[in-house]
Amino acid sequence: MSPKSESPSAFNRRSFLSTVPALGAALAGASATAQAAGSAPRGTLPAAPSKDPAKPSKDPAKPSKQPAPPSAAEVRRTAAFNKRLAAATQQRNLALPPHPTNTDETLYPNFIGNFTKALPHNSVGEVDASAYQLYRQALVTRTQAAFNAIPLGGVAKLANPQASLAFSLEGGDSHHFTMPAAPALSSAWAAGEMVEVYWRAWTRDVPFIEYESSPTIAAAASDLSALPDFRGPKSGANVTPGTLFRGGLPGEATGPLISQFLWKDIPFGATTITQRYRTTAENDNHATTFAHWLNLQNGGSPLTTAAADGSYYIASGRDLAEYVHFDFSYQAFLSAALILLSYGGGAVDENHPYRSIANQGGFVTFGAAHLLDLVARVASEALKAAWYQKWLVHRRLRPEAYSGLVHRVIQDGAAYPLHTSVLNSAVLPLIQGAYSTSLLPLAYPEGSPTHPAYPGGHATIAAACVTVLKAYFKETFEIPAPVQANALGSLLLPYPGALTVGGELNKLASNIGYGRDTAGVHWRSDESPAFLLGEDVAIRFLRDHKTLTNESFAGFSLTKFDGTTITI
Repeated sequence: MSPKSESPSAFNRRSFLSTVPALGAALAGASATAQAAGSAPRGTLPAAPSKDPAKPSKDPAKPSKQPAPPSAAEVRRTAAFNKRLAAATQQRNLALPPHPTNTDETLYPNFIGNFTKALPHNSVGEVDASAYQLYRQALVTRTQAAFNAIPLGGVAKLANPQASLAFSLEGGDSHHFTMPAAPALSSAWAAGEMVEVYWRAWTRDVPFIEYESSPTIAAAASDLSALPDFRGPKSGANVTPGTLFRGGLPGEATGPLISQFLWKDIPFGATTITQRYRTTAENDNHATTFAHWLNLQNGGSPLTTAAADGSYYIASGRDLAEYVHFDFSYQAFLSAALILLSYGGGAVDENHPYRSIANQGGFVTFGAAHLLDLVARVASEALKAAWYQKWLVHRRLRPEAYSGLVHRVIQDGAAYPLHTSVLNSAVLPLIQGAYSTSLLPLAYPEGSPTHPAYPGGHATIAAACVTVLKAYFKETFEIPAPVQANALGSLLLPYPGALTVGGELNKLASNIGYGRDTAGVHWRSDESPAFLLGEDVAIRFLRDHKTLTNESFAGFSLTKFDGTTITI
């Protein structure tokens, strides 16, 4: 590269060191010039310097004194720098990814296809266009003043849009991951997903253990099977009670719908946590009147409260929705890590270096402390990647907002471009008969969070954390004494089949991601691409960590969500 093509961003250690010989020559030349400035006239020899008889003459045969070798601390410092430089360089040299969108934001001047919750809306639920423009302007200019100027319609605040601009010092930068465009507002794909979310709401109180015998579940499977574009898992050409509301990840279809890691007791230091969680009462649904729905779109305080119903094992969609309502970011995966660690060395991946080291054990590296730290840290990196996509790329509306469009088309004859498959679905008459509206019955009084739908944050975290756990543990290891909750969630029953770590970890990711769909706050397509996003975040995160340990280590091996096996 010529000097003219260099830029400050291209400066690195190698380019600096390459200038050292030239710098030395320049210094030597400067010294010679300085000496010449004080020398005798041209053509005469300079006077010989006087000798100090007290100093012995230098022996020309004696070698000159060599500089001292670098200290161990200096060597370590340089090695640490080189590792950081190599990781940063590798990430920088990756090709810049595309960021396609569904173009709804440019297609509809009233922004009906985009996330507008907490901004001011008019009486029919459409966002104030000038408020949306200020919101979008802040995301472009990225100044604190512009973010502070975003107007709100109520008391709810936007959920951390500036996190979409945060940097990372390990793994990939949040802006350096890609996702496909979300389904367009007018598509049969989006309509099919809305029908599924309606059915998830309608079946929240059906116990998972009764899915195979429930007429309501059979009706949901039949309706989804008849849609022109439904992309959930099927058996042959049809959705069945066995595939309904599942994610389609490898091994996930085996056994109960809920992962063992949401049922098994958790060893937690000097105590044990029984996985019974607070849930809400049957038919405890919210925002089913237009006034309540509009209040939430404007960011108003909820007008209803949840009806508590005690603590139970997760036994229904309502229980799962409530779990993912109050869980902290990596809670389920911390629990899974602690359960897996309790299974001993036999559950550890074959590539684990301490499987072959007889006189040492892992702790700070390749031990419990290392694993628990990685699970927590990769969750943060996953959220950054999701937040970039949510706020700076897609800004997709939530299902509750789409249901407002459905309601207005049916109730008021509004000319919104919705595909007819959602308007003609078998679930809508059930919703309308129960609530006299076509609004989505929400599991939470506040409805969705105040950040865009795509991708699902829970799903992105789930995928990243599960990828780390699959890298650490043997995926073929069988879960001891598997269980399932009874219909009431009051006790655990033995499950008579074999379930593996890999399948149950994938199922855990699916539960945490799609549990948010059951609550009514996400779409199926928010989750499936989010799994790939979170997995990519974790792989690049682990690639950096592979270089940081001293043990002889072949690399992290795992099965990806597409079924392929890799070693990092």
